[in-house]
Amino acid sequence: MSLRVLLVDDEPLARQRLTRLMAEHENYQIVAESGNGQAALDWLRQHKADLVLLDIQMPGLTGLEVAEQLIEILPKSGPKPAIIFCTAYDEYALNAFKVEAVDYLLKPIRKEDLNKALQKAQRWIEQQPSADTTELESSSSRTHISARTHQGLQLIPIKGIYSFQADQKYITVKYSGEDNRSCEVLIDEPLKQLEDEFEQYFVRIHRNALVAKDKIDRLETVDSSIHLLYLKGLDEGMSVSRRHLPGVRKLMRGL
Repeated sequence: MSLRVLLVDDEPLARQRLTRLMAEHENYQIVAESGNGQAALDWLRQHKADLVLLDIQMPGLTGLEVAEQLIEILPKSGPKPAIIFCTAYDEYALNAFKVEAVDYLLKPIRKEDLNKALQKAQRWIEQQPSADTTELESSSSRTHISARTHQGLQLIPIKGIYSFQADQKYITVKYSGEDNRSCEVLIDEPLKQLEDEFEQYFVRIHRNALVAKDKIDRLETVDSSIHLLYLKGLDEGMSVSRRHLPGVRKLMRGL
């Protein structure tokens, strides 16, 4: 099934170029185009889009304002479209990720960059809840963790994270990356804060580690004092402390 794309740019030539580039991707279909932000919002109130290719500098509402208002007009539960910003200006990058953009492309857009952005969008779309499931329930909970890497600011979907593990002042985030490969990145956030914010989705198994409840596979006892928890898709087990072992066992009985 083709993924529905809304193309928003006030420059007809820019829309034509993106249309040509998108034509090479059979699993995406441009179902509508808009030359301004307000028209895009009006369309999205009535129709579904899996992906929005969004210019930033436009007459009237900017692309950033469109993205901010889009969060407000869509239902709290159910899927949200992936957003890829397409702009000639790089000074908006940080603000773009604050409104949960999947990627940020600079014009003139290169085919290779668009291909990578669409791969990110595909993962975003696959991780969205269906219309009849509930999203992150707490209104204060984030849907993504942001991390600064050598490639810039990276957004990691909460639903793709295996574990948070503290090491001195940093947290190692292990998550599912491209082609479902296990990846790691460092963030600077307190483990306790992450535990409180995402307690519905993660459980503490050690004083320095949280794991995703829905990714728990099995618990193995090495000896009376060593217990290893294995997560789906990962080969290496994680140590469960004696203090947290009863809670982990109770959780697994209910899974």
